[in-house]
Amino acid sequence: MKRGITAGRLTAALRAVPRHLREDLWTTAAEEPTPAGGRRPAWLEWRPAIVVPLVVLGVVMLAGNVNTYHFRYGIPMGPAVLLAAPQAAAPVLALYRPALGWWAATGALLLAGYAAAAGAGPFTAPLWERTGLPAQAAVLFFAALRVRPRATAGMLVLGVLAGALANGWVSGGYRDDQLPALTLLVCALVGALLRGRQKARTALVAQEELTAEERARRTLLEERNRIARELHDVVAHHMSVISIQAQVAPHLAENPSDELRENLRGIRQNAVEALTELRRVLGVLRSGDTGPDSAPHAPQPTLDRLGELVGNVRGAGVEVAVATTGAPRPLSPGTELSAFRIVQEALSNAMRHAPGAAVRIAVGYRPDRLTLRVTNTAPDRPAPPSPGAGHGLLGMRERTAMLGGELATGPTPDGGYEVTAILPAPAPPAPHPSDDAQDPTP
Repeated sequence: MKRGITAGRLTAALRAVPRHLREDLWTTAAEEPTPAGGRRPAWLEWRPAIVVPLVVLGVVMLAGNVNTYHFRYGIPMGPAVLLAAPQAAAPVLALYRPALGWWAATGALLLAGYAAAAGAGPFTAPLWERTGLPAQAAVLFFAALRVRPRATAGMLVLGVLAGALANGWVSGGYRDDQLPALTLLVCALVGALLRGRQKARTALVAQEELTAEERARRTLLEERNRIARELHDVVAHHMSVISIQAQVAPHLAENPSDELRENLRGIRQNAVEALTELRRVLGVLRSGDTGPDSAPHAPQPTLDRLGELVGNVRGAGVEVAVATTGAPRPLSPGTELSAFRIVQEALSNAMRHAPGAAVRIAVGYRPDRLTLRVTNTAPDRPAPPSPGAGHGLLGMRERTAMLGGELATGPTPDGGYEVTAILPAPAPPAPHPSDDAQDPTP
C-alpha cells in the first residue's frame, strides 16, 4: 500500500516537472513576487552601480569570445559576434530579468557548441570552460538572489546539461565536466544563501516593527484604562457627594415644600443611577488590575503627597530639589491626580535613564493654570540597559491631552533632560458680596 502511494506521488511529481519549468523559466520569469506590504531586497537599489563593472566585464568577454570562436573554433566573424553578444549581455540582463538573462547565456552556449562542432578537431579544447562558463556563473548568482529555490535548481541543472552538451558536440564525445559544474553549483548556492539571509532579515525587521506597534498600542490602551479608572474614582466621589447632599438637604430646611422634597429626591435618584451606570461600565477595567498598585478602594494621590514621593526618591540616593511658586490652592481631582502622575513618571525616567543625576521639580501655580517642570542634569555614569521599550512619555501626553494642556519634553544643553507640562487650572470664582452678607459665620 505504501509502495503504491510512493510510486503515485513520484509519478505525479515527474509529470509536474514540465509545468514547473515552464512557470519558472518562461511564464513568470522565475522572479518571486514581493508580498503585499513587503520590502524589496536592499541590494536592488544598487543595481545602477553594479551595472558599470558588469558592462566593462561584458566588453572584455565579448572581445575574448569573438576571438575564441573565430580563431580557435573556425566560426566566421559575423556569427561569432552574434554568438558572443548575448553571452556578454546576459549578466547585465540577469540583474533586471533573471530568466531572460539565463536564456541568453544558455541559448548562446548551445548555438556556439553546435556551430563550433563543424570546424573542431579531435583535440580541440572544450568550449564550455573557455566561453560560456563566466556568463553562466554570473547569471546564476544574480538569478539565485531573486528567484525561488526551485527555479534556481532548474536553471542549474539545465545549465550544466547545456554546457556538457556543447562540450560533447565540440569534442565528439563525453568529457569530464565536473569543475565547471561545481563552479555553477557554488555560485547558485552562494546566491541562494544570500537571498535566504535577506528574506530572514526583512521578515525580522517587519516583525520588530509589528511588535513595537503592538507594544505601543497595548501601552496606550493600558494607560487609557488607568486614566479611565482614576476618572471613575473622581467622578464617583462627586456623584456620591451630590447624592448625600440631596438626601440631607430636606432636613436642613424648615418646613420644606413638597416640590422641594420631590426635586431633591429626583436629584438623588439621578445621581445614584448615574453612579451605578458609571460603575457598571468602568467596573470591568478595575477588575483587570492585578498589580500591587491596583487596590480598588485606595485613595488617589494628589499634589499633597508630593513630599512623600520626593522622600522615597531621596531615600534611593537621588538628589531632588522642589521649588513651588505662586500660592498653592485646591485643584480639581483630575488635575491633582494627573499632575502627581506626571511628576512621578518624570522622576522614574530620571532614575532609570540618568543614574547619578540631580533632579529639580518646579511647581508653579498661576491664575489659570498649573505648571510642572522636572529637569535632571547629565548622568555621571552610563544607564543600565532597560528591559523593553518604555512608554512613560506616551502616558504623560495622554494625561495632558485629556485635560487640554500642553507637554514639552527634550534634552537640555548641559546633557540632561526636561519635562514641562502646563495643565489648565482656573482659580475658583471669588465669593459674591451678597453671599458674605448672608453668611452667619462671624
